[in-house]
Amino acid sequence: MIILNGGSSSGKSGIVRCLQEVLPDPWLAFGCDSFVDALPARLQTSDEGITFDADGGVSVGAGFRELEAAWIEGVVAMARAGARIVIDEVFLGGAESQRRWNKALDGLEVLWVGVRCESAVAAGREIARGDRTPGMAAAQADLVHEGVSYDLEVDTTHSESLVCARTIADRIADRIG
Repeated sequence: MIILNGGSSSGKSGIVRCLQEVLPDPWLAFGCDSFVDALPARLQTSDEGITFDADGGVSVGAGFRELEAAWIEGVVAMARAGARIVIDEVFLGGAESQRRWNKALDGLEVLWVGVRCESAVAAGREIARGDRTPGMAAAQADLVHEGVSYDLEVDTTHSESLVCARTIADRIADRIG
């Protein structure tokens, strides 16, 4: 598995798409956005689920955490069954978020990748996307990395997604080779 962690609009999704093209074997891609989109509507706007504050903050409740735990276990089960998987994540809880994944991943080989992007650049991308709460990129730029351990870090501030994907693919090749 490859787990990419970075703030909103840091460039993770672009890297994932490029990884799927440059890696020699097929890799499935899953991300926190697809998980949030799969939540029932009532959990997408409630304290029990996930809420997006006007200043870009994100809060999650017990219902979200319960379903997230099941989702993580399901993704990991696919990896245990032999699927190669890339995860596009936003560790809102920093090190605690990584611990949740680590618990489920016990025994699997994982490449942990930090995707960094300067706050101002991510905020500009956020505006250009138009589908994010303003302020989310700036609020998450550093927060998601607090206490998280990585095998590799890439920075999309001045590097294109393809360059970052090739760096990650080279690390995967080194592990396999």
